[in-house]
Amino acid sequence: MIGRRSATALAAAAAAVLALAACGGGSDATPTTSSGSAGAATGGSGGSLKIGIKFDQPGLGLKQGAKYAGLDVDVATYVAGKLGTSADKITWVQAPSAQRETLLSTGQVDLVVATYSITDARKQKVTFAGPYFIAGQDLLVRSDETAITGPDTMAGKQLCSVKGSTSAQKMKDKYPGVQLREFGTYSECVAALISKGVDALTTDDTILAGYASQPQYKGRLKVVGKTFSTENYGIGLKKGDTALCQKVTDALTAMVSDGTWQKAVDANLGAAAYKPGPGNPPAPAACA
Repeated sequence: MIGRRSATALAAAAAAVLALAACGGGSDATPTTSSGSAGAATGGSGGSLKIGIKFDQPGLGLKQGAKYAGLDVDVATYVAGKLGTSADKITWVQAPSAQRETLLSTGQVDLVVATYSITDARKQKVTFAGPYFIAGQDLLVRSDETAITGPDTMAGKQLCSVKGSTSAQKMKDKYPGVQLREFGTYSECVAALISKGVDALTTDDTILAGYASQPQYKGRLKVVGKTFSTENYGIGLKKGDTALCQKVTDALTAMVSDGTWQKAVDANLGAAAYKPGPGNPPAPAACA
């Protein structure tokens, strides 16, 4: 049983603790931000970021349980660090091709690092930093396929790509004889290719190499190896945010110069015997 004098002392101590908390005192106080980009844009420590990536692209952006891996993930993590956001403060958000602009414009993400090709049409809606990688469009086919050697041999055949991707649009524009099927994700296209529901999958050679190198597909799929486009991967930001764009550009430049870029490419795409094409590593363009 607590005596009157002890009870009074305990009450006084409790009141002091509450007063200290209300004033924000104490060396363990953690700064907070009202939004992810606010902490990052100022370069302060402790800020958080919401970053859109692909969840189904081996070697680039792949979700495995609670872990995320791939070149885009490594680039995003490096850039976030330069902006003052540690890896544990990043919230990864799935960013399918057709939803990337919406995710940025509505503030659901602060950055999109998701094999996001920089195009004039997209620049009308998005501010880009980069490029941080130059890829090329190619075809993925079954390993026993001999008739398909490039896009000009696809007439009358079933070709799969993803809704909202530049790859799908280019095939529509340049090869109208192709029977194009558009799915929501590349993994759906790969499943259709394996089951012979389509004859080929088209997208960037980096993405195709990532799938072909997966253990469950090894020996069953191959990249044709005849690129027919240039895809400049950029980091998407909300339209008009040139201040943050410049910070991201500086981070990308540092990633190349300190050797981290090459290490990330080798670690994520080396297993597929993939070698970056001409122009890599690219020099990021100045932010408008």
